[in-house]
Amino acid sequence: MRVLKLGAKIILFSFICFVVCYIGINIYALITPKINITNNGTYYLYDNNDNLVYQGSSTSSWVNIEDIDKKLVEAVVAIEDKKFYQHKGFDLLRIGKAMLTNIETGYIVQGASTITQQLVKNLYLDFDKTWKRKIEEAFLTIITEIQYDKDEILEAYLNTINYGNGNYGVSNASLFYFNKDVSELTMEEAIILAGIPKSPNKFNPVSNKEESINRAKIVAKALLNNGYINEATYEQLNFENVEIYGKANEKNLQMLMYYQDAVYKELENLGISKQFLETGGLKIYTNLDINKQTSLEKNILNNIQEDPELQVASVIVDPETGKIEALTGGLDYGKSQFNRATESKRQVGSTMKPFLYYTALENNLTSSSKFTSEYTIFNINNKENYSPTNFNNKYANKEITMAAAIAFSDNIYAIKTNLFLGVDALVETAKRTGIKEELIGVPSLALGTGEINIIDFAQGYNTLANGGYKKELYLIRKIEDRNGNVIYTKENKKELVLNPNYVYILNELLSNTTSSAFKDYTTATAASIASKLSRKYAIKTGTTATDYWTVGYNKDDLLLVWIGYDNNKEFAKNYSYIPKNIWADTMEEIQQNVSDNWYNTPDNIIGVILDAVTGEVTNDQNRAIMYYYLKGSEPYITNVNKEEKES
Repeated sequence: MRVLKLGAKIILFSFICFVVCYIGINIYALITPKINITNNGTYYLYDNNDNLVYQGSSTSSWVNIEDIDKKLVEAVVAIEDKKFYQHKGFDLLRIGKAMLTNIETGYIVQGASTITQQLVKNLYLDFDKTWKRKIEEAFLTIITEIQYDKDEILEAYLNTINYGNGNYGVSNASLFYFNKDVSELTMEEAIILAGIPKSPNKFNPVSNKEESINRAKIVAKALLNNGYINEATYEQLNFENVEIYGKANEKNLQMLMYYQDAVYKELENLGISKQFLETGGLKIYTNLDINKQTSLEKNILNNIQEDPELQVASVIVDPETGKIEALTGGLDYGKSQFNRATESKRQVGSTMKPFLYYTALENNLTSSSKFTSEYTIFNINNKENYSPTNFNNKYANKEITMAAAIAFSDNIYAIKTNLFLGVDALVETAKRTGIKEELIGVPSLALGTGEINIIDFAQGYNTLANGGYKKELYLIRKIEDRNGNVIYTKENKKELVLNPNYVYILNELLSNTTSSAFKDYTTATAASIASKLSRKYAIKTGTTATDYWTVGYNKDDLLLVWIGYDNNKEFAKNYSYIPKNIWADTMEEIQQNVSDNWYNTPDNIIGVILDAVTGEVTNDQNRAIMYYYLKGSEPYITNVNKEEKES
């Protein structure tokens, strides 16, 4: 009897506590300002001019529930929360069933979150499975249900939920996937959209159309079972013939999302998880230059139309600051989210050679140092033979200078230089410039047989473009929380890692790759784009059987362009002109309003006019170029003009 009385007292006390808490929460909800459920987009990306370029899904659009296709609203309620209009924030029966199912299976296979709970979690909470978070979720769910009516809650949910491919909200998703206003959807399109939020990466129709259709069929069954459609309508549904548009409208930048993904990656490196990103309302201020991004994308699309399987990755960097101002990781983000700029590693070919020739200059070779260019079989450590070839098997069959070797991209000269210096010297220089990839010191490394990621490679090249100063490349300059508090600011640090005198000489040598003075057994490797260029650039091209590169820079911009196939298929034809033209067209466009400022010549650098190929005195003005030397290392020549420039 005592036990029954005690039990009754506990039940009565619990009921009174519940009533008091419920009344207290209701009073609190009524006297406090409404919580904000209209955060359209859980994070914000700003460009280099502090202009908002991405809010949830690259637009700040909010659509009223009466303007959303009724079929979509019904499909969302049917599949996500069929008792949405009956419960007060929690579906207790659904929670009980889910608990039983999870207990029976031994792990979580079912969830029971209502639309209100999902909205609260997406806008205000992290995804930690802790009691504190569960209590916060329950409290905010009750507050939301008290402060807003059902249609307001559903409207907020539809405008903030993740629909995949960077799209938050039904308006953005409808435009992205179907190129339609959200009020104009067909039944099939509405059902497909309703199925995406359960797993945006898995069920969006661009990345996984088959999975999307399978999910849509489940949503359609839920509509049928809950009386929203009849059997005849259900039987007539045809998801296979739905046309997927699959690319964003705004600015028609189909590659801009690769820049955003690179920002995600940098956030993770800064210790900010994607879960926090999607719930924290962060304001992320990037280095994105929308004009440069637009120019880069336009010129890629104009020059790469011949082969639909061909892919591209590129990056534009401000050498002085290390800011990544534009980036592409593929031809169309809607078709492939694999970011080749941040994730892939490719053989870099002859674009590795500038690091070799800087090493040579630092080890007392000069612009006119000579090796013989001829077919050569190298015996490596008395163990194996190595017989590299020049492009198209063309050789000078005589001594040529370093200047000529760079302009012609002569492989034999490069291997001889690498062996002369010792193969570890090139590895050490690459590491000093900031290249993180673990390179192996072998003779062929001079020809770019090592695989390097394009951002990693850009880091090394930026040290050359910045006069020997290493600056860490970065996309994010500042991060604020939702209240405007600065939680991260990029520190501007630079480190002098190379000798500026030798970097200047190297940059002058690289400017010769477009020069008509280099005509002998072949021509300069970038001569085909010389007519497009209105100013001076340091340029290096690189080709392998599977990769074509063009890299070039001056004081204002560094641009790397790579093309190739994802499956490492060899090129069926010579496409090397494609990255060259992309590079030239883009650089000339983005530098239209930039003064033509080449690097200032250091005080202790001297120029001597000599023959481009032989390095000898010449009276042939068509073959004459300026060779640069550290004072005291220039050749002793009489009756020849020497030019000494002032800085």
